[in-house]
Amino acid sequence: MSPLRRAQAAGYSAPFISKSKFLWGLQCPKLLWHAYNAKHLIPEPGPQQQAVFDQGHQVGELAKQLYPGGIEIAEDITDLDKVLALSKQALNERRPLFEAAFAFNGGYARADILNPAGRDEWDVTEVKSTTEVKDVHLEDLAFQAFVCMGAGLKIRRCLVMHINRDYVRQGTVNPALFFAKEDVTESIMKLAGKMQDRLQEMFGVIRLAKHPNIRIGPRCDDPYPCPLHDSCWEFLPPNNVLDLYRGTKKGFGLLDRGITSLKDIPGDIKLTTCQAIQKQVAVSGRRHVNKRAIAKFLRGLIHPLHFLDFETFATAIPLFDGLRPYQQVPFQFSLHIVRTPGAEPEHIKFLAQGRHDPRPAFMLKLRDGISRTGSIIAFNASFELGRLRECCEAMPNFSPWLKGVERRVVDLLVPFKSFHYYHPDQRGSASMKAVLPALTGKGYEGLAIQEGDTASREFLRVTFCDVSEEERRRVRQQLEAYCGRDTLGMIWILDRLRTLVGDLSEG
Repeated sequence: MSPLRRAQAAGYSAPFISKSKFLWGLQCPKLLWHAYNAKHLIPEPGPQQQAVFDQGHQVGELAKQLYPGGIEIAEDITDLDKVLALSKQALNERRPLFEAAFAFNGGYARADILNPAGRDEWDVTEVKSTTEVKDVHLEDLAFQAFVCMGAGLKIRRCLVMHINRDYVRQGTVNPALFFAKEDVTESIMKLAGKMQDRLQEMFGVIRLAKHPNIRIGPRCDDPYPCPLHDSCWEFLPPNNVLDLYRGTKKGFGLLDRGITSLKDIPGDIKLTTCQAIQKQVAVSGRRHVNKRAIAKFLRGLIHPLHFLDFETFATAIPLFDGLRPYQQVPFQFSLHIVRTPGAEPEHIKFLAQGRHDPRPAFMLKLRDGISRTGSIIAFNASFELGRLRECCEAMPNFSPWLKGVERRVVDLLVPFKSFHYYHPDQRGSASMKAVLPALTGKGYEGLAIQEGDTASREFLRVTFCDVSEEERRRVRQQLEAYCGRDTLGMIWILDRLRTLVGDLSEG
């Protein structure tokens, strides 16, 4: 009798719990129940989550280069019994095995890498696209070890192979330097001893006629965003306690007391100044404006005003020499310049062409575009400054220019993170995506690309993948429209702030 049939005969309401479903069960029993009883209610991974999966696959493929002669198990086969049979057969080869599958007592796991050790032992290695070992990785690997040992394998060592954060690409990526290995055998064996009880508990959840009633909490986003997040949180009203600025723990504490709306927060709850403004706005339904503080901010601006925004990408495997894993690479900027009060904005833009490192051309165009005087305004300016400093580390000839630029940078985030202006539609956020429509009534409507993650993915797709020239041109136009809206949006924000505080004389 096959393992699949044995599991069913043993009374399991699901044939197997895979390691991915096991991790779901650890995070939330309600999610696990849905995976087997109401799978249609679980949304498919969105583009951002899919990009994470794709990047993990690329890292996994690179790791295999460290094991020459390895065997890929059942790459295109979905029948579990066939995959299990082929994996068992491949053990006799005593070669590295990729994605070998095993089943035991209702658990089903495919190991990233099984490497033969000694006469009859194996090392099991889990490959991760992170730069450190996390608790969830240990749970993942412990589940695999439990299943593998139950299926009859002798495990010598358990290892997590993750990205070396200090790796810097020089030439062809060297997987021996790109990866770091950590022997976690001792921790894994301790966790593996708990697996059978955990599996029994999870099968108990799966058998329930109705999903368990699990309250929302930090687990909804830890260790990964839950696919059911939106449906589980939909009961929350607008301006709810989880919108508290830097107050997630406090918000969940209020939910435990049955308090959901900001306006209903009792007086015995200690709030920060910003949180108190949120409550006040929720009660009154009117925005909060600190005209004196906003006016002081505006008086510090000096024409010509430069409104600057970057778009960047970051990949696990560096694309160019001199880059570290996940280092942000600026590939686009929009620069609107208002030279005198009331003048029409001038627009300078850059969007990288070709498949080479965009940073040299990016820095040259930006240096030539920024005037020698005047404020340089960015929203969350620490991001732009961080990227410029990194570029100067790679190209020191730009460092003297940057020193002159840094002291002129003004962060348009300041009036909003300080809650000098706050509108209930911001829902506790000081981001530009929240501030722009709340303050000006304008936003990103009508744009095909409306946020930075999409911009990064689309740039990488049309630049480094095979697409038609028409598709590439269409997406590049969309990228320019999106980045340009960011800097135009800053102009609209500033204009609206001026109107709120009245006429001011600015340099």
